[in-house]
Amino acid sequence: MKKLNDKKGLFSLMFTISLAVIALASCKKKDANIEIISKDMTKPGVVSNVSVENLDGAAKITYRLPDSKNLLYVLARYSINDDRVRETKASYYTDTIMVDGFARAKEYEVSLYAVSRANVMSDPVVVKVHPKTPNYILINSGLEITPDFGGANFFGLNKNRSPLALHLLVYNETTQKYEEQDPEYVNTDTIDVSIRNLPPVPQKVGVYTTDRFGNVSDTVFKTVTPLFETLLDKSKFFVYPLASDAPTNQFGWDLKYLFDGNLGEPGWHTNTNVPRSIGTFGIGVPAKISRLVIWQRGPSYYEYQNTRKFTLWGSDKDNPADVNLPTGSAPGTVAGDWVNMGNFVFPNPPSGLAPSQANEADKAFVAKGVNFTMPRSAGPAKYIRLEVTQTWGGLTYVNALEISMYGNPL
Repeated sequence: MKKLNDKKGLFSLMFTISLAVIALASCKKKDANIEIISKDMTKPGVVSNVSVENLDGAAKITYRLPDSKNLLYVLARYSINDDRVRETKASYYTDTIMVDGFARAKEYEVSLYAVSRANVMSDPVVVKVHPKTPNYILINSGLEITPDFGGANFFGLNKNRSPLALHLLVYNETTQKYEEQDPEYVNTDTIDVSIRNLPPVPQKVGVYTTDRFGNVSDTVFKTVTPLFETLLDKSKFFVYPLASDAPTNQFGWDLKYLFDGNLGEPGWHTNTNVPRSIGTFGIGVPAKISRLVIWQRGPSYYEYQNTRKFTLWGSDKDNPADVNLPTGSAPGTVAGDWVNMGNFVFPNPPSGLAPSQANEADKAFVAKGVNFTMPRSAGPAKYIRLEVTQTWGGLTYVNALEISMYGNPL
């Protein structure tokens, strides 16, 4: 029996090796038809019929490809500022190439080369482009700098959704120097960032913007007087249970732990068999709320029952009554004693990765607490209903570790 098994094993091994050899030979034969590297050292012809469309900090160049059988791609070589040369490539499948990263709105020369599979370059065709004002300059010069609760707000539009970094500055009267805050990285169509933790006295602030090509804008300065803001005293917060609230006390987690001042576990955890996750609590004093900070449960910050979308409802009544909150309401919607103070969405990973692929820097961003700015139109409140409308994992139950609120007690 042992010898029979050995023969079967040997036959199986030889059969597997034979299949591998056949597959390898097949691959080699097939790969031989794809000539990536050529020995043909013939210089390609040049591109022709060139036209230019100037864009913000960029240009789109269209051309006719040369009739060269071994053409691989078109190369554009150009200076974007005083000390940096940039290259971009476009395959022979297209007749258009984008050149970008220009530092200013002025005339530049772009050299276009047709490149063969043997890496032989054609003679250059020099094209003149005149890009419009680059995005980093447009955005920085267009920012509105206004007083904000506890600081200054920088608001503007980014119509091209350009990836940029905003560098925020605050003047230090002691050192008599501007000190830079952590950069704010943006790539959305709207920019809305703030400097925080400044006293309500005149403050000198500034901002400059950089892009991914190393370009730096001029700095814009302004003096603003921040609006008064303080951290609301969480020792005055209390659970205000209503019948339509989600049941809690899952595994010892309860709503009271959402504002106990402890960033560790436990926190708030709703039951798994409820269609909506709502928790109601009083804040002890009437206050104009300016912003809130929420800490998620780690380490799976962008997964499972962690909060992704939520609505904050407020009431300035002394004993607000329960009501079934309308689904998908707009800010300002009134439901009984309650008003929709704002709808909020947790930001996607700053790295640009998918939530399921968030890196350590993305997780660190969430771990330090995420800020949400209240709409200026939101009125004062004594009581809060936190309604989670979506979790990262699409689950109907939710958890969160801690919430802090800032504003002006009245």
